[in-house]
Amino acid sequence: MAETVSLRQLPSVDRLLGDPTIQTLLPLYGHRLTVAAIRQTLDRVREEARAGNPIPSPEALVVRIAQHLQDHLAPTLRPVINATGVIIHTNLGRAPLSAAARAAMDAVARGYSNLEYDLPAGRRGHRTVHAEQLLRELTGAEAALVVNNNAGAVLLALTVMARGWGVLISRGQLIEIGGGFRIPEVMAQSGARLVEVGTTNRTHLQDYEQALAEEPDIALILYAHTSNFRIVGFTATVELPELVELGESYYIPVMADLGSGALLDTAAFGLAHEPTVQESVAAGAAVVCFSGDKLLGGPQAGIIVGKAEWVEPMKRHPLARALRADKLCLAGLQATLMHYLRDEATTHIPVWRMIAAPVEELERRARRWQRALRRAGIRAEVVEGRSTVGGGSLPGETLPTRLLALPVPDPDRTAAALRRGDPPVVARIEEDRLVLDPRTVLPEEEDALLRRVVESMRP
Repeated sequence: MAETVSLRQLPSVDRLLGDPTIQTLLPLYGHRLTVAAIRQTLDRVREEARAGNPIPSPEALVVRIAQHLQDHLAPTLRPVINATGVIIHTNLGRAPLSAAARAAMDAVARGYSNLEYDLPAGRRGHRTVHAEQLLRELTGAEAALVVNNNAGAVLLALTVMARGWGVLISRGQLIEIGGGFRIPEVMAQSGARLVEVGTTNRTHLQDYEQALAEEPDIALILYAHTSNFRIVGFTATVELPELVELGESYYIPVMADLGSGALLDTAAFGLAHEPTVQESVAAGAAVVCFSGDKLLGGPQAGIIVGKAEWVEPMKRHPLARALRADKLCLAGLQATLMHYLRDEATTHIPVWRMIAAPVEELERRARRWQRALRRAGIRAEVVEGRSTVGGGSLPGETLPTRLLALPVPDPDRTAAALRRGDPPVVARIEEDRLVLDPRTVLPEEEDALLRRVVESMRP
């Protein structure tokens, strides 16, 4: 009887729905979802009451309902502030897009577009034309094709060029990148037969020559750039120009998988040289595959450039439809490529702006953060540090930076508090200190970052 009386203390759904706080939630979540949250919360409270817990007040019930809506209906994909210093952070969405790329994507998303419509002719067109001319002009290739990611580009190229045939590759290039993408497995899916040559650390030209002499069904030589690791010490490798020359003597094409797809020389920024797409095309590779969302700095895409005799059949292959890029990707990619054509990549593309950022600028930003936190009563210091490129690019290479170090008693706890807020902030812990790297924090994010730091360090 006592239980029945206590449960009767619970307000009705209609009464809770009329609460002023609940009323503010209706425009955000709608009537149906809000009512469902009220009922689910009341059901949970009844279960707790039967277990001996006290009935919460109406005010506490409203708080629980609001929290229920937020927890269950908030988007799982959210913007975050990257204060780790990892420029192309795979787990944080890789390359942030330029303002022009975002505007181009927004423009085609707002209404209709000529995605597959030939405006001059007034008839059906092909989405493959979008970005192709820009890619040809930038890389010197005869033809180009954009698909949804680089794994798809490699799969399509192998399928068209070598399905049912053998493909030569050095054992030192049988790479695996993040997410379990392995060259041997992709090759198996394409229907090509893997033919390994050399050893893990040393492969010579004569290894390829011997395999070509012994294997009568070789259709392709694959050169896979080891972009996410480096073998040092007693090593030997055959570079792309040598492979192209060898392939030409046997009338066998060479395909290059570059991974990150740099269009600028990374050595100009104090980093090791990353093979550029232009160099690979100039070396004579029949096909070059690379990503659009790593060092290129654009949206997720897989890009294939090369000789028309190989790229054109890929456009017509049935697999190309399954892998095709959508209108948002193509719009963002076109805008990104235009930055390169205008020689403004280091000032407009966030990835390259971060790579090119001088230490003096990073120190000024870190000092500004330090002063702002000091005014909020939070002690911090500016220390020397290193940023990394990330995204499976330039392994072991770093850039000098300045870090804002927060000497908190429990760095893990503070880092977790930063991640829980809105917007979430992802920092890194170094030498038992929580540090924030201004290199990867966009200028427009600074105020939100400092606000989140102050919130996370409140008692």
